[in-house]
Amino acid sequence: MDFPASVRRVRELCSEQGAPLAVVGGLALQAYGVPRLTVDLDVLTTVDCQDRLVRALEADGYTTLHRSSGYSNHAHRDPKKGRIDVVYVDAATAAKLFEAARHFELFPGIEVAVPSPEHLIAMKVLAMKNDPQRRLQDMADIQRILRATRIDPEGVREYFATHRLLELYDEIRESL
Repeated sequence: MDFPASVRRVRELCSEQGAPLAVVGGLALQAYGVPRLTVDLDVLTTVDCQDRLVRALEADGYTTLHRSSGYSNHAHRDPKKGRIDVVYVDAATAAKLFEAARHFELFPGIEVAVPSPEHLIAMKVLAMKNDPQRRLQDMADIQRILRATRIDPEGVREYFATHRLLELYDEIRESL
């Protein structure tokens, strides 16, 4: 997958709609020094951008694999364009997330917003709640984020408590 070209294109599509864009997933982890193999581009934007973004990606030749109020997944036949997964958040969540986001030059000349490590952990906890099959990978990612960024684990306990996953929090806490 040509990540720089894909990031540029999705950023352009969001910008045309006045919507912010953040990189999440494997590339976001890499921005914080947590190496992780990734084969798709995961991004986050506002929910009011969804209809137009999905139409634009489809016009670019992407097939929409799944679409719900909070997510959409798109794949292209051209391996260079690959797969793009989008998370959509409401305005209030976006305001908090983008205010705390950091900016990284992920590729030469391409600077993007990346959610704070705490917000990345919150997204991973929600993902584990929604899809228990993700637990092993997301638990490992959370451990690595905590180690790489030196976040106090107590500061993220609330995310686990909110989703009734305190047993997973305890496992992570013990492993550190």
